[in-house]
Amino acid sequence: MSIEIIELSTDLIPPTAELWHAGWHDAHAAIVPDELTELRTLDSFATRLKKYAATTRIAVRDGQVLGLCVVLKDEINQMYVSAQARGTGLAADLIQNGELRIRDAGHETAWLACAVGNDRAARFYEKRGWVNARTETLRFETQDGSYPLEIWRFEKTLN
Repeated sequence: MSIEIIELSTDLIPPTAELWHAGWHDAHAAIVPDELTELRTLDSFATRLKKYAATTRIAVRDGQVLGLCVVLKDEINQMYVSAQARGTGLAADLIQNGELRIRDAGHETAWLACAVGNDRAARFYEKRGWVNARTETLRFETQDGSYPLEIWRFEKTLN
């Protein structure tokens, strides 16, 4: 069976939260402060997925969640692919899906935040036509309030 990109359903929140939790820790644990890493619990990802379910698309094959993309207005807010799906082209499909949703909502430019030091993600975004516009500090949602983190802001003009 092929991979489908579908809207997140309530029954798939637990495996999607597990994928996001694993992907976030794989990409960020070594490059962000320990304090933020400790706040990124499995439950925190499930809570955020419930909040953003309507704007989350997941990639599924044979009932297994392989990736996710959360769009908030003109932002690709989150994007992760499971370790076993890396290198398959799935990440390109997910980000394109997000870009199309942003464009179809009437935005000419999309943006996303990439943690400073996440070089693998930065290379992927650049290959997909995204430009590292600047470094800035954003406040990220946690169960204890917001947390400041320096990020690379990537932008892409949508056609």
